[in-house]
Amino acid sequence: MPAVTTPGSYFTRTGPRTFRPTEHVSGGWNTAEQHVAPGMGLLAHAIEADRDARRDDGLVVGRLGYDILGTLPMDEVEVAVQVLRPGRTIELVEATLSHGGRAVVRLRAWLLQRHDTRALAGSPVEPLDPPSHPRWEAWHPSEVWPGGFIATAELRRGPHTPGAGAYWVRTPVALIEGEPVSRLAEVAGLVDIANGMVARVEPEEALYPNIDLTAHLVREPAPGWLGLDTRVTFGPGGLGLTTSTLHDEQGPLGVVSQVLTVRPR
Repeated sequence: MPAVTTPGSYFTRTGPRTFRPTEHVSGGWNTAEQHVAPGMGLLAHAIEADRDARRDDGLVVGRLGYDILGTLPMDEVEVAVQVLRPGRTIELVEATLSHGGRAVVRLRAWLLQRHDTRALAGSPVEPLDPPSHPRWEAWHPSEVWPGGFIATAELRRGPHTPGAGAYWVRTPVALIEGEPVSRLAEVAGLVDIANGMVARVEPEEALYPNIDLTAHLVREPAPGWLGLDTRVTFGPGGLGLTTSTLHDEQGPLGVVSQVLTVRPR
């Protein structure tokens, strides 16, 4: 069972590599299991902490590629990190989230050398209207989804249709109790929420969990609200895809995709 802790964090550290989930981590498909989103943030934090312990040149994360190998009970988890492809300017690093010796979530991240490309920066993607714009209305996803994680999300959602829409999200809950983490780790702990915020069908009609999540980034996210412009597609043979363009209040910053297994109830 989750630890009884002061509200305000998703995990409490129990050792150098172990963490216990709080009540804020319980999932939307099954409240006896962890929602995978906070664990994704935990793995991103572990990769950054490992990088900073090994080197001081601040390689920047360009891709986060998660594979979800199973489900996690509301119990202590362990994190391990290894460098798969070391390099002076490019690295591939893997982090694994395990329970009871069983790997459940695996992250492979590409880390790239920083360069000053401000003179070249730009995108054809239009920025979202800021969170203060009247097009956004407060929406509580707990009206649709159970679980402690969803209950921590504050959303402002715009006009939408089944499977298409844009929204801003933030959470007051810290990733790890009493420990600072980067904005990237905070964002990594939120983006999995995309699969369900403008769903094609209600969860009573079908199961459609994602089995992976890949985020490609063009810059580090800014503090504040995280914006997502999301599209959900179901194919005819049990496959689905959720794709989202990521934004902050400075503009677009990357894309996220999630492969779904679609199972009618």
